[in-house]
Amino acid sequence: MSPERGPAQDPAPRRAPLGDMGTARMVACQLGLGAALLLAWQGASGTLVDDYFISNPVSVGKRLSTWVLDGSIFIHVWATLYATLMGFIIGTVIGLALGIWLGVSPFMSRLLNPYLWALNALPKVALAPLLVLWFGIGINSKIALAAVLVLFLVFLNTYSGVREVDRDLIDCARLMRATRAQVIAKIVIPSAASWVLAGLKISVPYALIGAVLGEMIAANRGLGYLVQFSGAQFDTAGVFAVMIVIAFLAVALNFALELVQQRMGRWRVVSQ
Repeated sequence: MSPERGPAQDPAPRRAPLGDMGTARMVACQLGLGAALLLAWQGASGTLVDDYFISNPVSVGKRLSTWVLDGSIFIHVWATLYATLMGFIIGTVIGLALGIWLGVSPFMSRLLNPYLWALNALPKVALAPLLVLWFGIGINSKIALAAVLVLFLVFLNTYSGVREVDRDLIDCARLMRATRAQVIAKIVIPSAASWVLAGLKISVPYALIGAVLGEMIAANRGLGYLVQFSGAQFDTAGVFAVMIVIAFLAVALNFALELVQQRMGRWRVVSQ
């Protein structure tokens, strides 16, 4: 006789992966991590490391509140934001046009390929002094540097996206006697949209980096100028305060681009 079996027991429920937790719990974890880092920073300042080198959250918060109350920080934020947005727009337009043009022109792509890769290999930071000489110490040199950094990122992603477009879609459009402009507008651009959006998302922080770097080299306003000025005054709290503002600005720009990407996500052609 077979041994008697007890009543069937339900298997223990599987725990949901931590990555699947709800938005509210994830935000709470993120805030908790941030608070822990601030407490660790405050505890290490003056005990493990001299606060002259790393300052502390209390001093940084006081410096930020002082700048906010007297309104001086907003002048610098606007100067950097304007240079970032203008450089991003100019670099995006030129990068998109260049990427689409070379992506649909095999001859020009092969002809210019070594020169474009050589230009892309150049450290863009080395162009900053030249841009100051060409455009002056005003806002134009900051816009130019941000645009140069954005241009190559957008161009490379757009070019790769255009080259990856399904040739069957293009052939079908040509069989229906679509013009070259119609093929680009109806097939190429929508099909490469995901590549373009990825390039735009990557280029946002680089636009901000270009604007800040240009302000650090030659400017009388902007977050980069404020970093340079605070460092020259050996004001560690001021430097950390500006870095926090730059980080929040980068997050805000990235969030805005995420919203645009979600709205444009449906504007794509997917080959079957």
